[in-house]
Amino acid sequence: MNELKCSVVIPYRQRLRNVGIALASLAEQTMDRTEFEVVVGALEHCPEYAAAARAHADRLNLVTVMRDGEWNPSRARNLALRHATGRVVVLLDADMAAPATFLEHLYQRYFAHGQRVCVVGQMAGYDEIMEKDLGAVEVPPWAHYRDVLAGLDPDGEPPLDRRWTGRYAPATVRFPWAFARTAVMALPRSLVTEHGLWFDEGFRGWGAEDQEWAFRIHRTGTPILMSRDVFALHVPHPRDARAEERSAQANRRYYIGKWPRLDLEMAYAYGWFETAERYDDLRRQVAEAAGDGRTLGVVRGPADGRTLLVVGAALDATAHTPVPEVAALFDPGARLRALPLVGVGLPDDDGSVDECRLLPAVRRLDPVHRETIRREAERVAVDVVEVAPAVA
Repeated sequence: MNELKCSVVIPYRQRLRNVGIALASLAEQTMDRTEFEVVVGALEHCPEYAAAARAHADRLNLVTVMRDGEWNPSRARNLALRHATGRVVVLLDADMAAPATFLEHLYQRYFAHGQRVCVVGQMAGYDEIMEKDLGAVEVPPWAHYRDVLAGLDPDGEPPLDRRWTGRYAPATVRFPWAFARTAVMALPRSLVTEHGLWFDEGFRGWGAEDQEWAFRIHRTGTPILMSRDVFALHVPHPRDARAEERSAQANRRYYIGKWPRLDLEMAYAYGWFETAERYDDLRRQVAEAAGDGRTLGVVRGPADGRTLLVVGAALDATAHTPVPEVAALFDPGARLRALPLVGVGLPDDDGSVDECRLLPAVRRLDPVHRETIRREAERVAVDVVEVAPAVA
């Protein structure tokens, strides 16, 4: 049996009308149905979904993997990914409708010759609703979305997705993985299996899990292509923007804790546009404040019965272990968590630290960073103490 060209991976839970539109769009692909499959990872046992899937059974090679549990998009994608068999994995959210030429164009343009790239496509219609609360949403029939898709021009101005505007260019060129969205994304399945590129299920709810996945793809040396000519249409559904932002903030902190890097904590504090502008300057300031063979970091551990967090701590530049004078601030022999972070973005939960000490090295940074570090320290700590420089 010949290997399928594509496996379309869809995470699903309680989006019945939306997934019905997504499946209808895939049932009309110009790629022959024998050349691709659709694999849905469903985090619920839902007879209504089974009926919706059955409606497309004669036109789609459709596989659904079901299990119960709270909604976790990473777990749902992993369920589907582990059952995918195509050469190319195409990630499509349950609220995305694809034009008829979507799979054929994507495969022929980017993967037909065995290219090892990661393709990110436009999400038409998403920018208009991404920061809004939506209550009850009427979802028109598939014929409506078929007509809308037919009228979209991915090469027109303005772009279908604001990530393709000039304002985003400096950041997307420098940090392409930060702008990847699994709503429309594709890569060879061999990359997933060779590098263990499964989604991290430690991310909970909405936000950051796709960016972190793309970051790991980037670390393999795989080019991430922001491909304007690949697109799908977002189909609205009820959403609570404030709840999503709370979830995203928690996930961003988890992300920083997993990958403690200056660019990630800066993006947490300032966003990716300002990070692209300020990154080199802050990195220079950190190097000057830390001194040769050292870097600045944050260290957390027990001290006299309290939880202490030290910001502006000197760490060995290679091992990221605290220097002796920093280690001496904690209980002897205590297990310490030392991270190479400046402190503008911390992985710690709100109020999870008894005391945060800002060491003198923090004062060597620009005022805007000092103020950000202070605010972040006040978020995580009950008490914040600024340590004055030693008098010569």
